[in-house]
Amino acid sequence: MRTDAHDLPLGARVQWTGARRPARTELRGSYVLLRPPSASADAEPLYALTHPPTGDASIWTYMPDGPYESPAQLRRMLEWTAESDDPLFYTLVRLPDHQPLGLASYMRIAPEHGVIEIGRIWFGRPLQRTTAATEAIYLLAQHAFDQLGYRRLEWKCDALNVASRSAAERYGFRFEGVFRKHMVVKGRNRDTAWYAITDDEWPAIRGGFEAWLARGNFDAAGGQRRSLRELIERARG
Repeated sequence: MRTDAHDLPLGARVQWTGARRPARTELRGSYVLLRPPSASADAEPLYALTHPPTGDASIWTYMPDGPYESPAQLRRMLEWTAESDDPLFYTLVRLPDHQPLGLASYMRIAPEHGVIEIGRIWFGRPLQRTTAATEAIYLLAQHAFDQLGYRRLEWKCDALNVASRSAAERYGFRFEGVFRKHMVVKGRNRDTAWYAITDDEWPAIRGGFEAWLARGNFDAAGGQRRSLRELIERARG
């Protein structure tokens, strides 16, 4: 281990010039397109997905925003996203019908340290547990590591949010601990569970994602032959 002149331990020296900030652009896969939100096109369908009488309002339970009083109020939030660089939002659009089915963002973006988080994620019911949903996370991770050059990708959620914690583990994020009394959200305490993938872990995780997304991994009915968790663990060795 390296030490300084006072014989105190030092971290490994790295050659680092910084990562790039994500731009307001499209990320396209085979099953999903991530594009900048359009307030005029997205407000009505996204509101319908997440509000009565037909939507799943439980989506808002662990989110810092929502539910919204009307599509017009949600439209104003989406208009704000057009000016926001952090969080930098994407609408998740199913292919090939281009139906808006969810939102996600990059946030807490620190190019100088190579750290970026994906958060403010919600999948409408038609997107949940689909190949498109998994591909959306893959596209965000792949862009952060392979195009933008980040060293660390974070996932944080309410420690009580069992679904989000399970998703993080399925996607290959490692649990790093719980920050107690981390935030006050909607007048309630939030303990925050922290997860991350680092750049040295990413090649194996990327291999797991790509093996899972391969068409040969699905049978004629669209069922998976091998799980993403299995494939990531196999790639990790």
